[in-house]
Amino acid sequence: MSAGGKGGGGPRPRTPGNQPAASGRTAAGGRPGGAGRNQPGGKPSAPASAREVALDILVRVEQQGAYSNLLLGSSLQKASLSREDTGLATELVYGTLSRMITLDYVLGSFVSKGINKLEPWVRSLLRLSLYQIMYLDRVPSHAAVNEAVNISKRRGHQGISGMVNGVLRSVLRAGDLPVLPEGLSREERISIEHSHPLWMVQRWSAEYGPDTAEAMCAANNEPPAVSVRVNTTMISREVMLAELLEAGLDAAESKVSPAGLVIRGGGNLALTSWYRDGYLSVQDESSMLVAEVVAPEAGMKVLDCCAAPGGKSAHMGELMRDEGSILANDLHDHKAKLIAEQAARLGLECITTASGDALELGDTLQPESYDRILLDAPCSGLGVIRRKPDLKWRKQPEDIASVAALQLELLQSVSGLLKPGGVLVYSTCTTEQAENSRVVADFLEHNPGFVPVSFKSAVWDRLEGTALAAGDGIQLLPHHYGSDGFYIARLERLL
Repeated sequence: MSAGGKGGGGPRPRTPGNQPAASGRTAAGGRPGGAGRNQPGGKPSAPASAREVALDILVRVEQQGAYSNLLLGSSLQKASLSREDTGLATELVYGTLSRMITLDYVLGSFVSKGINKLEPWVRSLLRLSLYQIMYLDRVPSHAAVNEAVNISKRRGHQGISGMVNGVLRSVLRAGDLPVLPEGLSREERISIEHSHPLWMVQRWSAEYGPDTAEAMCAANNEPPAVSVRVNTTMISREVMLAELLEAGLDAAESKVSPAGLVIRGGGNLALTSWYRDGYLSVQDESSMLVAEVVAPEAGMKVLDCCAAPGGKSAHMGELMRDEGSILANDLHDHKAKLIAEQAARLGLECITTASGDALELGDTLQPESYDRILLDAPCSGLGVIRRKPDLKWRKQPEDIASVAALQLELLQSVSGLLKPGGVLVYSTCTTEQAENSRVVADFLEHNPGFVPVSFKSAVWDRLEGTALAAGDGIQLLPHHYGSDGFYIARLERLL
C-alpha cells in the first residue's frame, strides 16, 4: 500500500461538509492494456484511470485466482499512470483486498439483492469505492462516488450506474459504519471490524489470546514500512544512514536488526544507485534476524536449503565477510539464477547456487559436511499478510496441517548434512505454531542427537519484552515492530 494513504482512527464515512481537497488528477477512460470499451461513436478509449486499473486487478484476483502483487506490477507498467495515480491504484488494490469482509458487511445493508449476486466487476467497483469513502482521507467521498458512476456507465447500462450511485449515496447518508449487532462473539467482531476470516481469528485467539489476535489483525491492515539491509562488506550502517538522510529521505536505524534501516516514504529503493551498486538490499526487518541467528563465521561451509529469493543467503555471506562457502539451493532453476544475480550485485563470491528438491539434498550432498544449515521452510505465509492481503482469502485451516507435514519431512531430510557440533536454524514467515514450535518439538523428540540452543545473547536481549518465546524458538508477530511475523529456532547437533 502506498504510504500515507490511511486515515486515522476507525472506519468512518465523511459527509460532504468536511471533505479534504482532492489529492490529484486521475484520467478517466478504458481498461488497462487496451482492453477497455470504445467510447460512443466508435472513438477509442481514453487512457485508463487509477480506479479502472485497480478494478481490473480486483476482478482478476477474485475470478481467476491471480496474485495481486504480480498482477499489479504488470498492469501498472501497461497503464503508464502518473506517480500519484500509481500510488492510488496500489492503495486501492491492497486496501480493498485487506478490508473485504468489512466492505462486504457494510454493502450488504445497502444492496437489496445481496452483493454476491452482483456481476463481479460491479461488486469490485462497489468495494473499491466504499474503501475510498471509509478509509482514504485524501479522496473526497463525492469524487469516489462520481468516478464509480462514470465507470459503471462506461462498462454497464443505466440500471447498473443508477444502482451504484444509489448504494454509495445511501452509505454517505448512513453516518458511522459499520454498526454491528448485539450478540456477536469477540472473535466475530474482530473478523468483521478488521476483515480477517473467522477461522483465522479463532485460531489466533486460541493460540495467543483475543487481545493479541485483534492486534495482529489490525497490524495486518496497515501499510508495510520499507526496510533495507546494509551490505556491511561495502559500507557501514552509520555511513549508509547518513547518505540517505543527506538525500532527504526519512530514514532511521531498525530496532529489530543491527543491519537494517527503515525508510518512510522513500519510494522503491530497488530503483536507486545504492541498490544497483550493492550497498543495500530490500528486506523485511524480521527476515534479517535469521542470518544473525545462523551466525556463520568466516571460512565456514553453509547450506541454505530453500534459498530464493536469496536475501538470507546474501546476508550470511555479508556476515562471513565473503570468506567461506554458501550453497544456496532452490527448487526452481530460474530462482536459483536470481540468487546468483543478487550475489553478483552485492559483490559476494562465496555463494554458489543449485536447483533441486530440498527433500533430495540428503541423498545428493555429503553427509555431515556443513557447519551451518538454514532451512527457511515453505509455509502458510500468514506472517506476511500485510504485504500479500489476498493470502487471507486463499488459505484454509487444512493448508496449515499439510505444510507442517512437509516442513517436518524437510527438517528430517537435511539434518543428516550437519556436522557434529554444527548449527541448524529453522525459520518460517508464519504465525502458526503448528508450523513452528510444534514442528521443532516433533523433530527433537525423534532426533535425540539434536538439542535446542539459546540465542538470547544478542537477538533475545534486543527483542525481550516484545517477541514471544515459542517452544524452543522465538516468535515475532506483525504488531510487535510493524515487521513480518517470523519464527526462528536454533538447533545444535551433538558431538
